[in-house]
Amino acid sequence: MRDAIQMKAKAADPDLSLAESTISTRTEKKQVEERVAIGPHVVYETIRREGEEELSRPASALAWSGFAAGLSMGFSFIAEGLLMAHLPDRAWRPLITRFGYCVGFLIIVIGRQQLFTENTLTVVLPLLMRKNFATLWRMLRLWVVVLIANLVGTLLFALWIGKTAILDAATLHALSEIGLAHTGAPFLTVLGRAVFAGWLIALMVWLLPAAESARVSIVIILTYLIGLGGFNHIIAGSTTMFFLVVTHTISFGSYVAHFFIPVLLGNVIGGFSLVSWLGHAQVVGGKEG
Repeated sequence: MRDAIQMKAKAADPDLSLAESTISTRTEKKQVEERVAIGPHVVYETIRREGEEELSRPASALAWSGFAAGLSMGFSFIAEGLLMAHLPDRAWRPLITRFGYCVGFLIIVIGRQQLFTENTLTVVLPLLMRKNFATLWRMLRLWVVVLIANLVGTLLFALWIGKTAILDAATLHALSEIGLAHTGAPFLTVLGRAVFAGWLIALMVWLLPAAESARVSIVIILTYLIGLGGFNHIIAGSTTMFFLVVTHTISFGSYVAHFFIPVLLGNVIGGFSLVSWLGHAQVVGGKEG
């Protein structure tokens, strides 16, 4: 019986000798197969198909989903502010408050909402595969629609919490502190931090297809690192900056010049060049090899 099972294992894997096989039952063989990590080609194809699906969605559907994501991202800002307002001002406080940064990302990822730098990166792979103007146009259309919808959502959320009495004074003060901590850095510093944020978000996209039950953990770990490192994300950061704008702490022009432009460039560079392109090269290079 054992020899028969080893022969079947040999047939399934020609490189496995009878002596090397330690499988004694079909149940054990099935358990091994279930625990083998999926290969990069499977991850790549999963993301590419998601990208194709996103490219085929109507602009109205993308806009409403992007608007919902912009609103949802505001809860990262509120969660971080609430934690800061209720914790003593100690050196260890950021280690806890930055967990609040993960809340909006969890809502968006689990809820399958459209977030610029997350779902918008999946559509890069169809373009890298086909390299034609039609796919480029559809990708740019999706990017523009989702980005604008996200920003409108973040602006309305900032107006809501900045112009109403929904939050107490201590929390509003904490929100202002969070926002001011992201101002005053040189252009290249903001750009570099944004590259890391785009890189980490894109890595999250690549990890999720193989994550299965660990999806929540991956989202929390990577977005917590973004928050703790002060890496700038165009949508999460815009909620913070818009709050400063609506409370007249900074001007809209300052937001555009010192945050929006460098962070948008950095997120695109980090997500597209360092992850999407390298992931594509890995799979295509493997096929050519």
